[in-house]
This record gives sequence, structure tokens and C-alpha cells, in this order.
Amino acid sequence: MTAVQTPSRTAAATGRGGSAVLALRDAALSYGARTLWSHLDLDLAPGEFVAVLGPNGAGKTSLLRTVLGQQRLTSGTMSFLGQPVRRGHRKIGYIPQQRLMEAGTPLRARDMIAQGVTGSRWGVLPASRAERARIDRILDEVGATAFADAPVAELSGGEQQRTRVGQAIAADPALLLCDEPLISLDLRHQRGVTELIDRQRRQQDAAVLFVTHDVNPILDVVDRVLYIAGGRFRIGAPDEVLRADVLSDLYGTPVDVVRTMGRIVIVGAAEAHDQTGAHHHCDPDPHAAAPDEGRI
Repeated sequence: MTAVQTPSRTAAATGRGGSAVLALRDAALSYGARTLWSHLDLDLAPGEFVAVLGPNGAGKTSLLRTVLGQQRLTSGTMSFLGQPVRRGHRKIGYIPQQRLMEAGTPLRARDMIAQGVTGSRWGVLPASRAERARIDRILDEVGATAFADAPVAELSGGEQQRTRVGQAIAADPALLLCDEPLISLDLRHQRGVTELIDRQRRQQDAAVLFVTHDVNPILDVVDRVLYIAGGRFRIGAPDEVLRADVLSDLYGTPVDVVRTMGRIVIVGAAEAHDQTGAHHHCDPDPHAAAPDEGRI
């Protein structure tokens, strides 16, 4: 599959005057005979916010999995802070899709953030005085102090996502990976979670790779868009990529981009999706017998 790119695809890292936090060179990912994307070159600079868009099964979540070290590239290279990516890196924060926890789960909001602070993956470890102070500070930063000692299963969707953001930023990551973190949230909570993520990148110069099916809630904070469709992609500023001619070329069928009341709607093809948030797009399961677009 060929790639379609803009001349600015690596300009952000050099333009900001710093080394890339995340760098991909001629990267490709396939499941069997199906290529999700190939020949991907991407430099993600400190403090840069890149939105990853595309239809169901395009390879958006799979891109995050490769950065997390959960699956390997088919070809090409990827480096994080100048080193090969590895699983469990403390300087990578991860915010998953919003999933309500089962009733009866004893984990509290404070415990989730404590796991991020102490680095524990297996339960909650005793925290030092300094760690307890940091936990309290993060709870305050994400607006979770009022429900810090409540079981996470009893929290609203917005409260749970605030807690997950706190857990992800607890180690002051250089890179925040966000996998559809606004799904199922109302507009008020979408704004709140977006503001938390944007504040972290501005205050700590953290880079953000943000997978979403709806660019509108984050449009004001996005620096560049990586749009993946049909094994091809385009990288550039939102106004360079979210255009009818560009997306029509990617999809191989006429697509229109409508801007109305400050929002973007993509219409005109069955495979295309509107950016109002009407659809949820997932990547194929690498462990399934065949690519399954209905699973994460």
C-alpha cells in the first residue's frame, strides 16, 4: 500500500528545536496479507499534540500498541527518546478507552493514582510520605479529591476518566498515548478530560498521540493530524488533511468535508465517518483467527 504524506510530516520536531520523543521510520504493520499502514515516517516532538483519525479497523489503536511494545512492527523502526521501544516504559503514559468497572471492585480512585506514582502493576504498594503527597497533589490537579476514597466502580464515566488521566500523568511521562479517551462522555466531561491532557502537555512538554473517532472536541489543541484509511495515510496540520480532495484520494471515493458551527463533518462514503462522534472505530484483534474490526 502506498502512503500519501505532506511535506510537513517531520517538520514539527525540528521546528520546535528539540529531539523527537517518538520517531518512526518506514514503519509498517500488517495482519497476514492485510497491510494496515506502511512507509510511515513520523517525528513526534516534545509538547506536540497529534490526533490519529481514520475509519474502523484502519490501524489507529494498533499504532498505540506498537508504541507500548505490545506488538511488533512488520517492518521499519520505532524509537522512544532515542532508544528502541520497550514494554512498560515509565515515561509513557497510557489513557485507555472509557470502560466502566464492575460493581464491587474495591479499587479506589486514590489507589489507581497510587499505582501510577509507585509504578506498581500488581496491587497497591505502601507509599512513602513523599509519594502520598504526590498522590494528593495529582488528585487535586485532575479534580478528583472529592471522590478520592470512593470505589472506582461507583464513579461516573467522567470521574473514572479523570482518575485514569491522573494515573497516566503520575510519572510525568514524556509521551501520553490516548486511546479514544472521550468515548461515552458528555460534552462537559469531554472538555474537562481534554483540558487535563492539554495542560499536562503544556506544563510538562509531554507529547500526545491521541486516537479518536471525533476530532471536534480536541480541534483547538491539535497541532497535526495523522489520518489513516485503506492502508494509506496523510500527515499534516488539520487544515491540510481534513479536506475533501485529500480524503477523497485516501478513500478512493468522493468524500465531502463540511464545516459548520465550528465543527467538522466528513460525509459522502460508506467507509468514511462523520466527525460528530456518531461512530466508534476499532482495530482488528491481532490474536483473532482473522482481523476482527469489532474488537479492541
